[in-house]
Order: sequence, then C-alpha cells, then structure tokens
Amino acid sequence: MKKSIRRSRRAATAVALGSVLVLTATACGDDGSGSAGDKGGEGSGKGTITFWDNNGGVRTDIWKQVIADFEKKYPDIKVEYVGIPAASAQSKYDTAIQGGGLPDVGGVGTAMLAEVAVQGALEPLDDRIAKSPLNGKLNEGLLAISTSAGGGDTLYQVPTSANNGTLWYRTDLFEQAGLDAPTTWSKFYDAADKLTDKAKNRFGFTIRGGEGAIAPALDAVYGQTGITSFWKGDKTTVNDPRNVAALEKYVALYKKVTPAADVNNDFTKMVAQWDSGTIGMLSHNLGSYQDHLKALGEGKFRGIPNPTLEDGTRVQVSNPVDGLSLFKSSKNKAAAWKFIEFAVSHEENSKFNRSAGQVPANTDAAQDAWIQQSEPTKLAAEALNGTNTKIVQLPYYLPDWNTISKADNEPNFQKLLLGKMTAKDFLDTLADQLDSAQADWKQNH
Repeated sequence: MKKSIRRSRRAATAVALGSVLVLTATACGDDGSGSAGDKGGEGSGKGTITFWDNNGGVRTDIWKQVIADFEKKYPDIKVEYVGIPAASAQSKYDTAIQGGGLPDVGGVGTAMLAEVAVQGALEPLDDRIAKSPLNGKLNEGLLAISTSAGGGDTLYQVPTSANNGTLWYRTDLFEQAGLDAPTTWSKFYDAADKLTDKAKNRFGFTIRGGEGAIAPALDAVYGQTGITSFWKGDKTTVNDPRNVAALEKYVALYKKVTPAADVNNDFTKMVAQWDSGTIGMLSHNLGSYQDHLKALGEGKFRGIPNPTLEDGTRVQVSNPVDGLSLFKSSKNKAAAWKFIEFAVSHEENSKFNRSAGQVPANTDAAQDAWIQQSEPTKLAAEALNGTNTKIVQLPYYLPDWNTISKADNEPNFQKLLLGKMTAKDFLDTLADQLDSAQADWKQNH
C-alpha cells in the first residue's frame, strides 16, 4: 500500500528513535518479538508474553488485577506488563514497528488502529474469534466499528470498552443557582455564564485546550449544528459554515467562563481542576468517574450524555473504541490469544469496565447489575443505543487520522483559543488535511 507523505516522514523519525525505545522495551521485559515484518509463531502456549497497556498509569491497577487473575488460571503463562502513557502510545508503537521490540499483545484504540494495521504489524483476528468462546459474546456494533477502523474488512482489534462523551456537572452548584440540568445546548451556555464569578475564582466550564482537545471540540461543534455526516461526497463537512459558527461560539467561552490555564490542560489537569470544586461543568468521557467520586463524593455531581438540540435530538461524534490487538511478530501467539480471550471474558471485562466506568464490549458483562447502579454508564449506554441519537462517525480508518487530529492541529487549537487564529482558518486547515488523507486512502483501496 502506498504511504502518504506524512506517514513516510513519521516512519523516518521512528527509525531514528528506534534504538532508544527498543532498549526501553527490552528493559521492560520484552521477549524479543520482532518488527512488523516478522511472522512470529503460535509457540507453545506457555511461557512469558509481554502486554503493552496504551493507557498506563490511568489503568495500571485494574490491568494488574486482570493479569493476576489470568496467571492464577494459567500458571504456565506469565504476563509482563508495560504501561505506556496514552499520549505517547502511537509513537511507541510506530518506533517499535520500525526498529523491533513489539509486544505480544497491546492495547490499541480505534483512533490509532489503522495507523498500526497499515504497517503490517497486527494479526488478523476473524478466524480466531470464530473459534473462540467470545464468538457471539461481543457487541456487534463495536465489532463493526473495530473492523472499519482497521481500514477495511479485517478485524485487527478485539473491542473491550465503549466510551461516550459525557458532560459532568456539579449538582450542588446548579441547585444553589436555581439552574436546570444542562441537557440542551442553550441550558449549557446559560449555566456556563451564570455559574461564573471570576472575583471568587468560580467558573462555569473548563475547556480542554491541551493534548486531546480536538475530539471534544468536534463533539461540541457537530452537537450544536446537527450535521450528521462527516463527509459530503469526498469532502469533509468539518468546515461547513454552520460548524464554523458553532466553533466560534464554543471557543468564545475561553477565559470568559473558563480558567485561563485551560489553554494548556490535557484531561488529567482538566479533571483535577474540576475536582477542586470551583467549576460547574466539565466535558470528558466516562473514564473520569472514579476520580470525581473520590474527590467530590456522591450526591454532588452527575454525568450525563452531551447536550441535545432543542427538539431532543442528540448528535455526537463517535468515541474511540478501546481494545486489544495481537501482534503478528509474537513468537507465542497461542499464549497471547489466551490472554485476550480471558481479558474480554464476562467476569474480567465487567471488572475492567466497572473500574474504568465504561460500557463493556462483552454482552454478558453489559447486563451486570453495576451498570444499572452507575448512572453515567447507564445513561451513556442508553444514549449510544437511543433512537434520538445520531452518531457522526469519525474517520478512524484513515492511517493519518491520529496525527491530523493530534500533532497537526492541537497547536492550532491553542492558537484559536488565544485569538491568534480564526475558527474558519482552523477548520479550513483541518478540512484540507482530511480531504487529502481521504483521497489518498480511496486511491489505495
């Protein structure tokens, strides 16, 4: 497959950094899995396998519990855990693909799945699923998203979790101000304004300006305009004039009803800032539920799906589906596959997602009682399946999607917040890159 110019540049950079990260992977217990060109082997089904967690730190504790359960059931297999911060996961994989040292199993979200798959690093999983106890036990919608995100008709990821854009709000602050829940965009903007008192260091909203800012911004944009498709023919709708106007309104919140520090805040800083107790609303996904519960306690906050239009229609962009991939270069695919099957089994998938606050991919796990007891997860599941919800499918299948939506445009989003770039220029730049990537993809498929 022909590579785009951007991907070729990134691959060259990965080669230059390869020797450093290969040593790092080896030091973390990598068993010598090779580069993407290695075919690996089934192995004995015993011994040591390496697992890379693509959200290390945030999910380390729960993964270590899953690993302990697995090693108890399969005492002949040892799993060596390597936690990788989410922000550096793609670069870590890219570098190992070029220089060697890939894991046996890795967490690969749909946002980066095509980028990893297009380089020939992943094992096709359709036949393995068909012969597995997982067959018929995985959410069909998530399987379809995973397959599409891989770039074609082949499954390269076993989904573990569905996430959803969530508007967290302080119920106590809303009650004190006599405000309705921010269920519509008009109520959201009204609350953001009325909850702000800069003299007392109180703000209505915290906006994500640092790493990971593009997806929540697009969620807010499409949610307000009601445009339901990311493409109109071969051109993206991202810079539709209605979206430009919606983005202008959204970024105008910065420093008016948000802290100035938001321009540099990634999700960790943003969540910590909201949990300090002086901000009314936070737009993040389900994954921060436990942080809020620990900081604020029960009864002081709620997590609801993103606001609707005035007629009750909810339009939201698709959230990445997290999952596990088997690497083609693994020398012990039999043992690695056992780990994937175990991790996505009913009990373990339920345990993992209860900790993460996300919707399980295993359909049996999705019926467990804790989901009904966890209002944010329950509402998210209902929103994802609701008849009034329209999902704008982001083009995760584009190998360049993750780079375009992160490295290429996050600095521009900060310029936008600071008034150094217009919303139209920002979205036109983004659209040009997306149209080019789409044309490149269609030429090679």
